[in-house]
Amino acid sequence: MPVNIIILNCNTNSTLTEALRAIAAAAAGPHTEIVALTPPFGPESAEGYYESFISAAAMFAALEEHQEPFDAVVLAGFGEHGREGLRQRWAVPVVDITEAGPMFANLVAHRYGVVTTLSSTVPVIWESLRNAGLHTRCIGVEASEIAVSSIHADIAEVAAALETRARELITRGAEAIVLGCAGFAGLDAELSHRLGIPVIDGVPAAVRLAETLVGSGMKTSKAQAFQPVNPAKEWKGWPPVANPVA
Repeated sequence: MPVNIIILNCNTNSTLTEALRAIAAAAAGPHTEIVALTPPFGPESAEGYYESFISAAAMFAALEEHQEPFDAVVLAGFGEHGREGLRQRWAVPVVDITEAGPMFANLVAHRYGVVTTLSSTVPVIWESLRNAGLHTRCIGVEASEIAVSSIHADIAEVAAALETRARELITRGAEAIVLGCAGFAGLDAELSHRLGIPVIDGVPAAVRLAETLVGSGMKTSKAQAFQPVNPAKEWKGWPPVANPVA
């Protein structure tokens, strides 16, 4: 039976959305259909608290506007807000790449490190890892100081910067590296070859976890934290289309 997975970009860069779709499709099984969504508003990249919160609302809007049924959502923003809200709003599995990458790392290494974009994203990533219970085996989050908008300008330069930061983490005890930005997707194999340790891209990791959850018949628990929003509550200007809040 076909599995329909939404890849939800956290920013308005449609070129990145298509790149994420291609990487997710390459990782998916033969019966999985990948649909990638770009938020209808928000920043071209989310790099810090303010942009992250705006991006979270924009991602909600993208899903509210999507009219086709789906079986799971992959949240393709490393450390961005919105994960818990998505799980409360929808019953399908929601897999955040911020969780998927470290989960894979914890299965193949004792301790891992994260290489990301700008310093402004580091505290947000730490908070997301702590909220997910994945911080205890993370020995560090290092910023390459490469903005998301600059990633595809010079891939060789990006790979070199990530390698430098990863080697710093290795000297501190990292046995695996997690790529801390969806825009780094596709660099895992090259960096793993250079470093000699596992390098994990959260996008394909999240797709494979989503497929497993759907195939196992799993849904998001609605018992307490993610219980449905009160349908009797009055809303102003939301949702952006006529989907009932439930």
